[in-house]
Parts: sequence; C-alpha cells; structure tokens
Amino acid sequence: MSVRGRGVVVGIVALFLVAAFAVWLSKQDFKAPDISLPAPSRDCTVRAGDDSPPVTLDAAQMANAATITAVGVRRKVPERGVVVALATALQESKLENLPGGDRDSLGLFQQRPSQGWGKPEQIRDPRYAAGKFYTGLKKVRGWQDMRVTDAAQAVQRSAYPEAYEKWSDEAGVLAAALLGRATGAVACTVPGEPLMRGVLAATSLTKVLNLDWGRVETVPEGAGFAVAAVDATAGWRYAHWLVSHATDHGVKTVRFAGLEWSADGGRWSKVDGAGTSQVQAEVFADA
Repeated sequence: MSVRGRGVVVGIVALFLVAAFAVWLSKQDFKAPDISLPAPSRDCTVRAGDDSPPVTLDAAQMANAATITAVGVRRKVPERGVVVALATALQESKLENLPGGDRDSLGLFQQRPSQGWGKPEQIRDPRYAAGKFYTGLKKVRGWQDMRVTDAAQAVQRSAYPEAYEKWSDEAGVLAAALLGRATGAVACTVPGEPLMRGVLAATSLTKVLNLDWGRVETVPEGAGFAVAAVDATAGWRYAHWLVSHATDHGVKTVRFAGLEWSADGGRWSKVDGAGTSQVQAEVFADA
C-alpha cells in the first residue's frame, strides 16, 4: 500500500474512534460537581423613605458612597450632582476603590493619571477622586438639566455613554438617605469582631469625619462623641454617615431624634434620650 493509501486508512480509523467515543460519552450520566460559592456580602440596606426599592451594599461600598456624598455636601453640590457622582461610581467601580482597571484607570471613578486626573496615590484617595469628579461636573454647562448618563458622560468620556443611566435609581436612593432626607434610612450589620475599639476607634473615626465633612466640632461623650446638628437634615446626614462607617471604625451605636442604631442588630429602634440637637456615636470599648 502506498504512503498516501496508508494515510487515508489511518484517517478513517481515527474518525471512527472519535465517533465511537462521542456515542459512549452521550450515554454517560455525568453530574456537575457540587460547588457552593459564597454569597456576596451585603451588610447595608439603604431606603429612600418612599416606595423606591431598597439598595443593598457591602460595608466598603457603603463607606465609599457616604464619603462621595459628604464631599459633595462640603463642596455645595446640589442633590442632582451627588446622584450623578454616585451613579458614575456605581458604573465605573461598583463603589469599590479599585487598585487598577482599563489601561491606567484607578479608584472609584476609574480616573486615569495619563489623562490629567492626578497622581495614582491621589486618585486612590476617595475624597480626592470625588472632588475631582465634582470639579469636572461643574464645568459642564447645563449639567443640572441633563439625564444622569449624559452628565456623567460629559465628565468621564466613556466608551459606553449610556451605561450610567441604569444606576440612576439606585443612586437616587443612596443620595436621598445620605443627604439626610430620610429617617433611619441606612442600616448596616457589623459581622464578627470590630476592626477597631476604644480610643483608637474614636480617634480614627473623628479624623475620617473631618476629612469627609471638613472641620466638624465633636464633644467627647462616654465611649465616643457627639456631633452638633443644626437641623434634622444635618443630623441624619451625620447619623447615616456614622452607620456607613461602622464596620471599618468600630461604631457600636448611633443615636439621633429618638432613634438608635445598634451594631448588635443592625437596625434602628426607638430609644429615650436621643434628641435632635446632636448625633451621639458610641464605639466598642477596649476588650
């Protein structure tokens, strides 16, 4: 038999074996392995005080959302601007302070050092990143009257200009709660042992409070401190911010306007002695 003939025979045999294996494989009762993936952590529930569906976030996302909102308030950005910023961060990073991204993109808003947003270490600072976004937004003529996605796109110049709109409802819920327009609207659980306790927790919490809001006067009170509230809206802004940062700064309870949030249950409940002139925060005591 010629070399060519032998090659044809070998090819036919190979095809026969492949077909036979396929028939055998189809008759086997294979089962997918039983793999249980851990459910994503959703430690915080945020409500707008109306019929809007609640938004659920993990502790890190919640803290970042609270910081973005606080920076907006400090810069006197109207609520619409805070909604645009939150929707942008939800789309760009899912409210996570990412160490990288597409090309040299970084942080909550996936800003690029090569495009003039700042140095990498600056962009990874949530306060700096939020501030740069608001600065860019204010330069957009007529942004207040634009759709959320159009205003965001005017700042971000994304390859997906319509992507931000799908987050507008969630961003609206977060903004309403974190801007203090809703009562007892941010409820977070604190799983496991607190990351900080005692003086370290109170000192760190006060420092971050001032970084987010600017100079805030606090009064030491028990195992924590109190923050003056000029009105109910300001009080709920601080109260919701404190709950948002509970996991990473050892907050045990927050009291305001007759309600108390507790890390033990992660819920708000009625309590005596919680007035409207100040927000009271208690941290976990030293073990």
